[in-house]
Amino acid sequence: MKWLLDSRHGWRKVLQRLCLAVTVTMFAMQLIVDPANATSVFEVSRPPYGTWVIDRAEILSRTNEGKITTQLEELAQTGNEVHLVTIRRLDYGETIQGFTDKLFEQWFPTPEAQANQTLLVIDNLTNNTAIRTGEQVKSVLSDAIAESVVQETVLIPLKEGNKYNQALLAASDRLTAVLSGEPDPGPPQVKDTVRVEGTFATPEQTKSSNATVWVVGFLVVATVVPMATYYLYLFLQSR
Repeated sequence: MKWLLDSRHGWRKVLQRLCLAVTVTMFAMQLIVDPANATSVFEVSRPPYGTWVIDRAEILSRTNEGKITTQLEELAQTGNEVHLVTIRRLDYGETIQGFTDKLFEQWFPTPEAQANQTLLVIDNLTNNTAIRTGEQVKSVLSDAIAESVVQETVLIPLKEGNKYNQALLAASDRLTAVLSGEPDPGPPQVKDTVRVEGTFATPEQTKSSNATVWVVGFLVVATVVPMATYYLYLFLQSR
């Protein structure tokens, strides 16, 4: 009996060490995966002329990306150019506006190059969006309208259920209209069922889908593996 108790006590230590090893491994893998998914400014090279959409987050359908590209290509004939960029997540400590400003200045390093440019960036981890415009653009697209594009035209469809295609199509429509000299169509109407209480993502929205997968995987491993090993041990002891 004493031998059996000692064995079970020893087995508990083995299980504890196994759980600790699994925990450390999963945590280490999370630290490796998260930075790998982040996007730095230097990873987004300036596209060749005629490329108006860079969908690194892969949130646009090919059909809608084609529609936006055609629309912005036609707009470029007026001298005003708009670029839309989507990314999966930002580097630690980076803000969406800071990222957008740095990318804008990296692509267009001089005031002359910036003059007729508009850059809109969305981070689909937090759904935060930012815009940067050149000085010449501001005479047509005021800062107030630009801010409304980000905080209403884009944000409202996202708060209705991450409707990225609708959001970016609407942003392209509105920017194209204003920069073409047409009246501002304004932001989309807010449905009664939609609550737009703020412009920042909640803590729940900022959690990565990859992190969720890893947490679920850890829970499964931490629960199933020790149990399976324990029952295997009991089975072998009974033989």
